[in-house]
Amino acid sequence: MKPGDAAAVEQLFDEVAPRYDRLNDWLSLGLHRVWKRQMLRWVDPRPGDVWLDLCCGTGDLALQLARTLRPKGRVIALDAAAAPLQQARRRHDREPWLAVDWLQGDALDTGLNSGCADGAVMAYGLRNLRDPGAGLREMRRLLRPGARAAVLDFNRLDSELAAGRFQRFYLRNLVVPVAAANGLREHYAYLEESLRCFPDGPAQERLALDAGFASARHRSLMAGQMGALLLRA
Repeated sequence: MKPGDAAAVEQLFDEVAPRYDRLNDWLSLGLHRVWKRQMLRWVDPRPGDVWLDLCCGTGDLALQLARTLRPKGRVIALDAAAAPLQQARRRHDREPWLAVDWLQGDALDTGLNSGCADGAVMAYGLRNLRDPGAGLREMRRLLRPGARAAVLDFNRLDSELAAGRFQRFYLRNLVVPVAAANGLREHYAYLEESLRCFPDGPAQERLALDAGFASARHRSLMAGQMGALLLRA
């Protein structure tokens, strides 16, 4: 699958949705939840705020964010693929008191009003967009002046360095075999290819500043394997 192919990415996530959460827990040893909590601590959402979760997937981050924003805050969660949103809504049914609006739409053209949010998050979504710079511009458009935002994803590493060699080994010898055992080899083999085209941390900072953010800082997680782009509008 070609990275940035919007229709193919949507189909991929529709197909993987029923097993997505279980596989993420296995493949990260549950650490993806820790990284998401760390990202939220860095951006410090406040009760009563309105926040966006773009490329929300099956909704674990949106619901975590909604718990932080209680009692009067709200999350607008958007994803292009229908099947992950169905999983998210089922998960939400277990905590119906949380204020989350689930929308199907394009993170490059959300149709939401400019300046509608106090903050925004995106976890493992920017890498899958056709144009990451356009995704950051749309995120900036949606934020009020001074709003905080964060983007969590794999960190693109130099394949000649030890960390890069470990990342390649991890993807090829753990992620793909586990996915293959669940009938999803091609879906997760795509991950390594998508990373080759993904901007590294300094390039993400430049894209964010070009998109109109007042500040942008890329921070490493898990010895550099993951990265969080921390932004202020």
